[in-house]
Amino acid sequence: MSDRSQLSRRRFLSNLAFASGAVATGVGSWVIPAPWANAAEAPIKVGIATDLTGPIAYAGNADANVAKMVIKEINAGGGLLGRPLELFVEDTASNESVAVGNVRKLIQRDKVDMVLGGITSSMRNAIKDPIVARGKTLYIYPQLYEGKECTPYLFCTGPTPAQQCDEFIPWLIKNGGKKFALPSANYVWPHTLNVYARKVIEANGGEVVFEEYYPLDQVDFSSTVNRIISNKVDVVFNTVIPPGVGPFFKQLYEAGFLKNGGRLACVYYDENTLNINQAAEIEGLASCLDYFKVLTKENPFDAKIQAAYEKDFPGNFLFAAGSAATGTYRGLKLWEAAVKEAGKVDRDSVAAALDHAKIAEGPGGPAEMVPGKRHCKMKMYTAVAKGGNYEIVGRSDGLVDPKEC
Repeated sequence: MSDRSQLSRRRFLSNLAFASGAVATGVGSWVIPAPWANAAEAPIKVGIATDLTGPIAYAGNADANVAKMVIKEINAGGGLLGRPLELFVEDTASNESVAVGNVRKLIQRDKVDMVLGGITSSMRNAIKDPIVARGKTLYIYPQLYEGKECTPYLFCTGPTPAQQCDEFIPWLIKNGGKKFALPSANYVWPHTLNVYARKVIEANGGEVVFEEYYPLDQVDFSSTVNRIISNKVDVVFNTVIPPGVGPFFKQLYEAGFLKNGGRLACVYYDENTLNINQAAEIEGLASCLDYFKVLTKENPFDAKIQAAYEKDFPGNFLFAAGSAATGTYRGLKLWEAAVKEAGKVDRDSVAAALDHAKIAEGPGGPAEMVPGKRHCKMKMYTAVAKGGNYEIVGRSDGLVDPKEC
């Protein structure tokens, strides 16, 4: 695992305060005050709950940075409904029990009008009830995930299995082979995603040689690597996550999997996770996401977002799709559009407008909510790692339907 993800809490908090003028309001709690001291109307309160510390802090810090960037942009444009936005940040710490208590602060103490956040599906499942059911608050979940989340007042702005598998897996069969292994972390996202992936693999003439699940902290995969090599697996469709994924890919490389023509595939792999391994250890790894940085070479809006982020937040927490940064941006801008249409910020009014909200520009292209489904259409891209960077090798013709709810 990269040194980046071991960033200390103290260093993050000092960086947060330096970058944004954030004020500490308790352990793991920060607020970026509304910028207009003499505003006639009270600020609209936005809550961000994400992993500022813990094994996937590299993703959570990027998401918090994106929220700060978008809120700053909205305030610079006059706020919403003539009111400034105030941002409240809570650390979910890659720990569900910690997260629940911190999210309750957003609802009960800070009385936010909306909560956006959560990365893993286990985190979403832990915090959604305190937000939506008990807290009676709107919740936007920005991460790619396994689908099947149809809770009222919970809107999803990251890719679903249909968006990540329907075109990607046929590409893998054509550019890798028909024999698949599904090594997986043992939690809800891999289990549910693999059900969908298996159907697409088999419908396209492929075969799942084996499907296995491991503890999230497992780092020795020697027996799994042996099975992959001995069964002459063509494609490793991986859902092992940090901290295990780095050692797993390294062990596969050392066993000669890539040298002998094997293909790695991982649908959450983005520019952040590229750096977990040496470039040679994941050469040729394929991913399917809603955005890759290489798109900035062809899309002026992507270049604008990327440049703004890198200016405000230089360093190792990258603006990347698999870390939910793009879903965070998309979620906040769709919410902004919904608030403008609703003309108010109460949950029912905003949810009714968010149900069909659209944005003409966003990371990777335009996006729109599917009415009645609380999921988002977006463009999708297939990319391959080459020399430590991504190259786009496939793209959807238009906005891809999430096929959910």
